[in-house]
Amino acid sequence: MPIALYALAATAFCIGTTEFVIMGLLLEVGRDFGVSISAAGLLITGYALGVVVGAPLLTLATSSFPRKPVLLGLTALFILGNLLCALAADYWTLMIARVVTAFAHGAFFGVGAVVATGLVPKERQATAIAVMFTGATLANILGVPFGTYIGQAFGWRATFWAVTGIAAVAFLATAFLVPAIDAGSKRGWAAEFGAFKRKQVWLGLLMTVLGYGGVFTAFTYIAPILNEVTGFDESTVAPVLILFGAGLILGNIIGGRFADCSLMPAVTGSLAFLALVLAFLSLAQFHSATAIAAVFMLGAAAFGTVSPLQMRVLQQAEGAPSLASAANIAAFNVGNAGGAALGGVVIDSALGLQALGWIAAIVTLSGLGVALWSWTLDRSLSPRPILSGAETQVAPEPVGDQH
Repeated sequence: MPIALYALAATAFCIGTTEFVIMGLLLEVGRDFGVSISAAGLLITGYALGVVVGAPLLTLATSSFPRKPVLLGLTALFILGNLLCALAADYWTLMIARVVTAFAHGAFFGVGAVVATGLVPKERQATAIAVMFTGATLANILGVPFGTYIGQAFGWRATFWAVTGIAAVAFLATAFLVPAIDAGSKRGWAAEFGAFKRKQVWLGLLMTVLGYGGVFTAFTYIAPILNEVTGFDESTVAPVLILFGAGLILGNIIGGRFADCSLMPAVTGSLAFLALVLAFLSLAQFHSATAIAAVFMLGAAAFGTVSPLQMRVLQQAEGAPSLASAANIAAFNVGNAGGAALGGVVIDSALGLQALGWIAAIVTLSGLGVALWSWTLDRSLSPRPILSGAETQVAPEPVGDQH
């Protein structure tokens, strides 16, 4: 793999750390600003909304610019956002800083996925996306735990200072290692919006929302499940969750390679496996050994879907992939937010905490249903034999613009 991909992965590591580390620092932030834990929790919601809104807006605004300066500009915006977080004098300043950072998040992953595919041959494009997203998986294993430790030991601002410093190094790595890349869409906004006239692009976004929504229906509440259902002590939960992060790395690698071999079987297979793992979680949560296995498998299944789902949208967007790619990053976050909200409803209902795995599996199965529908449409539009004399020829499939 080109070394430039690892520069992108370094920025992805910083982004993944900033997104999730705030979860472990809510008590410190709430105490510092004199707000409740629920109000501090809105910093997570604000970030997710920033990704959903910022991803398409910034991608669209920069669609005609050379992609390397765009990546550098987005990384610089991310650094600025973290710097503002570290310096925030009050709660609302911190909220605004989080939203600014989230704007860079969504657009970076959207543009970065397109850039990653342009650095490798066509048959390795999904693997290239997986390499970039490895940074985000490492953030869950290393960045978030160490960031939480730094914030609890030296104050929550120290965590954002640390991320700012690492992101500055990632900026330099991108500047020196990522080659100059074309100017993107020369047809302007109309070309980027044109991708959304295609039913398959919308089906790709929907399968992302539903497929990944199932993950966060259960995973948002994995700590309460491990505490209250499985019976782990609170001090034991963090080491168990490290296994989730290890599963993320394994699933990310396997999902990318599977998608390079055969994309739609990878999409449907990964979603089917994810649904099975979520259903298994409902059975495994009552015993410590099986619960640990389920957490590891959930990590692998969750990130096994990322590269195939992202590659599917890129493929169907054809000559205008940038906005569609960013929209799919937003779709992941819509799934995250929607899944977390659904999980809360289930917990407050008569079903309770123990039913989360089953409900999550149903959500992901609905995403699998959309994927199978989309695959059926592919087959119905596949080229038919064209008879010419005694010979039979097959009309070639149209090939989209690969970036």
